[in-house]
Amino acid sequence: MLPTSKPMPDTIAYIGQITGHNFHNASLILEALTHSSYATEKGCICNERLEFLGDSILSIIVSDYLFHHKPTLPEGEMTRVRAAVVCERTLAKCAREIRLGSVLRLGHGEARSGGADRDSVLADATEAVIAALYLDGGYIVAKTWVLSLLKESIAAALSVHESRDAKTALQERFQGKNAVLPVYTVLEESGPAHNRFYQVAVAVGEKTLGIGQGRSKKLAEQAAAKAALETLQ
Repeated sequence: MLPTSKPMPDTIAYIGQITGHNFHNASLILEALTHSSYATEKGCICNERLEFLGDSILSIIVSDYLFHHKPTLPEGEMTRVRAAVVCERTLAKCAREIRLGSVLRLGHGEARSGGADRDSVLADATEAVIAALYLDGGYIVAKTWVLSLLKESIAAALSVHESRDAKTALQERFQGKNAVLPVYTVLEESGPAHNRFYQVAVAVGEKTLGIGQGRSKKLAEQAAAKAALETLQ
């Protein structure tokens, strides 16, 4: 879709629909969707300032969520989880899910070169929309949309953290002089080559402590370690 020089009512309605917010200042939407290439061609304001503000707001929202919903999560792990959630790749993925690229205002060259599906462009636009929500509706409005948009990404990042911690914690339970360490064994592999499914057992000596399943050996091992910790506890 080639950029247009005039505001598109359907674009404004679409952003209102996906965010659940009725904007009082529609120009914020247009600014949030305006790439610098379009701004250069048309002599208007691009979304870079909104992107700058949105980046900070996004970080605060995710930090606030982790602080209040994961009270036992150490500072270092909160930092790692947040980094996985607010990264360019995650934001671009979410932008594709809501088809944000279809309403971006891009310069002719940027549009022809695939800018509407470029990770950096999509991530910046997502942050700009967050800032627009914040400026037009306030922090709670921005927070509600961000947590809805990133719900699965936050859960996935926390799951990786918890699984990694389970395997590390199990290893630490048996560390020490002359200790017998946990050993992971694949019990079963199933499914086609492109979509394998694994069942893994973890044992210490002759005793099996846990069995886990997953779409990769690593995930299955992590699940087995978690099961083993629950057994030991």
